[in-house]
Formats: sequence, structure tokens, C-alpha cells
Amino acid sequence: MTSFTEKTLFEQIGGMPAVDAAVEIFYTKVLADERISHFFRWTHMKAQYAMQKAFLAYAFGAPLHYSGKSMRYAHAHLVDVGLSELHFDALMEHLAATLQELGVAENLITEAGKIAEGTRNDVLGYDLENHD
Repeated sequence: MTSFTEKTLFEQIGGMPAVDAAVEIFYTKVLADERISHFFRWTHMKAQYAMQKAFLAYAFGAPLHYSGKSMRYAHAHLVDVGLSELHFDALMEHLAATLQELGVAENLITEAGKIAEGTRNDVLGYDLENHD
């Protein structure tokens, strides 16, 4: 007897090769964007790429454990220097554009966007009780 198991977003977009390609394209866009590139001025990008790949794979449903910092903790120093809604929106634009460039289906781009959007409050350090 065969059971039907729905594929994760990670599997649907092409697994780790797709995540690897997405992170490379994403950061090319981010680092070229004057609205947000300054936040990465002192970032060790090789380490950043690796962390982002692990996080996205995990967030998209890869069968692995993410052991990185919490979103709130990892971005607190950026909030202190002005990270805002506008910057988060720019990152969301680049994520969608990256996935489109890779030929990912619109419904999967929407799903990925919802997952990324789910990190907004933590990335921006919002107290959930006091943020609309």
C-alpha cells in the first residue's frame, strides 16, 4: 500500500541545489541595493551565505535541524542602527524576484513569502503585544 505524502516547499522548489542558487542570487541583489546593502558592510558574507542557506532549507521544510541564532537575537544590532519595515520590504522584494528568476511557480513564491513574512516581527524586534 502506498501512502500519499505532500512534498514540502523545500522539495517542491528543488531541494538544496535550489536553495543554494537562491541564496547566491538573493545576496547579489541585496548587496547591489543601496537601500539595504549598508547593513552587510561588516558581515562575513561566506558565513552569512551558509547561515541563510541552512535557515531557508529548514524554514522551507528540509529534514534538518536549524541551530542558528533566533531571528530576534541575530538582527537586534541591525534594529539598533535603523533596520525598519522599509528594509524588510526590500528584502521581501528580492526574495520574490530571486524565486521568479529561478522559475519557481507563483504559488510556491507566495508560500515562501508567507514563511519569510512570518519572521518580520522577530527580525524587526517588535513586541507582539504592542505592535499592530
